[in-house]
Amino acid sequence: MKSKLQQALEKKSKVITAELMPPRGGSPIRSLKIAQLLKDKVHAVNITDGSRAVMRMCSLAMSKLLLENGIEPIMQISCRDRNKIALQSDILGANALGIKNILCITGDSVKAGDQQNTKAVHEYESVRLLQQIQAFNKGIDPTFGELSDEKTFIFPGAAADPSCRNHKSLKSRIKKKKEAGARFIQTQMVMEKRNLIEFCENISNPLEIPVIAGVFLLKSYKNALFINKYVPGANIPENILNRLKDAKDPLKEGLEIAAEQAQDYISIANGIHLMAVKAEHLIPEILKKANLNLEY
Repeated sequence: MKSKLQQALEKKSKVITAELMPPRGGSPIRSLKIAQLLKDKVHAVNITDGSRAVMRMCSLAMSKLLLENGIEPIMQISCRDRNKIALQSDILGANALGIKNILCITGDSVKAGDQQNTKAVHEYESVRLLQQIQAFNKGIDPTFGELSDEKTFIFPGAAADPSCRNHKSLKSRIKKKKEAGARFIQTQMVMEKRNLIEFCENISNPLEIPVIAGVFLLKSYKNALFINKYVPGANIPENILNRLKDAKDPLKEGLEIAAEQAQDYISIANGIHLMAVKAEHLIPEILKKANLNLEY
């Protein structure tokens, strides 16, 4: 009943995951071709759910398509766009379709997206969503006491930003997520190793919750400046900006930076999560440069 991701984390193997944005259209062919490049190179592929409040194919459908192609998904669920009934239905549906891993997130503000007149819902946020999965895993119905058609078997995770300057608030939030049922933490991009070390030593290790550290591919100096300006929580330091600015081949330099971070972070955390927006086909190259292979 357990997912490969759950089994690997419970065995304390070093985990490798990758992120894939669903298509902006009705055909999954391009996204599935990219996913095939990641097959057998990562334990699971995280499917985003309306990241940065931009319309994409739903995470549920794309996750099921990955399963059908022999690739384990981590289905992301954002609380921004659905009320609690819709979220409850998606959790039950994911379980029925064989999707085991769910990453619970509150969701980026609609103001970050390209349809800013959209109304956000936010009836749940990530902690309450985790609590709902925990209840379903125990067979608890939100209205009638017990689920009439069996409990779920979901392996839930939560997000965190180790770069957050308010350590007291961050620790409190991660503790709440752990108590709500989070079984792993997947971080946002980490650009400074010391932030990850402090997060693991002071927060995740004492709480005994595994961490998958975010490694983000920066494609150019201009790309890095854009991310610093528009991506919530992003803070790319000056030394990395200068490496990209001075590089003769910025993309190659970005790959080197990502590979260095992958090597560093996998020795600090329980694994790494690779993000390469619109360049997911380069993730295998990062792993090759970092000399990292799957452990089971």
